Amino acid sequence: MKVYSFWRSLATYRVRITLNLKGIVPEEIIEVNLMKGQQREAEFRAVNPMMAIPAVVDGPGPVLFESLAIIEYLDETHPNPPLLPKDPRGRARVRGISQLIAADSHPLIVPRVREYLEHELKLDQQTVMAWCKHWHGRALTALETHLQDKETGRYCHGDQVTVADICLASQVAGAKFFNVDLAPFPTVARIAATCNEIDAFARAHPLKQPGAPAA
Repeated sequence: MKVYSFWRSLATYRVRITLNLKGIVPEEIIEVNLMKGQQREAEFRAVNPMMAIPAVVDGPGPVLFESLAIIEYLDETHPNPPLLPKDPRGRARVRGISQLIAADSHPLIVPRVREYLEHELKLDQQTVMAWCKHWHGRALTALETHLQDKETGRYCHGDQVTVADICLASQVAGAKFFNVDLAPFPTVARIAATCNEIDAFARAHPLKQPGAPAA
């Protein structure tokens, strides 16, 4: 297995958590430095023409891309511990929470969007940061509301880690990158703190990866 990764990539963070939970150690980690624009180089464009990470190559099959698709692939091929509830309604709720983060919020603040806002639309850095904080805040507000449901337990859905918790951890890490105050979102903060007590989450954190700054 080869994983195309970068320390700051929140989507790759989600996949790293999953690999750790499943006890999977990739044979090769290939850095794609988003801050240097390596995702746009021809070599990586041949891997993922969307020029986004993560991407995973598992054996002779085609390249796997998009974090949620990769996570579900890993969950199906390595079923223990399971990351989705058994009942259809529970699976739908977990997928909905996950997509709220990975599909509705995160894509609005990824490097290619920030670069477009800055270089093509000529927005200054302060305005770009305001954009990122706005969309982070909107997602956290919706997430906090959904987590008031009785189905929420120790984690986003009951008392077992699911894909929703993996996505929540990435949202909270991103909020800290963009200086979003978590005080108005106590349930989100509680669950994130609980997840970070798990070694699989702690080892996967962006700031613990090669190339990450010391603080």
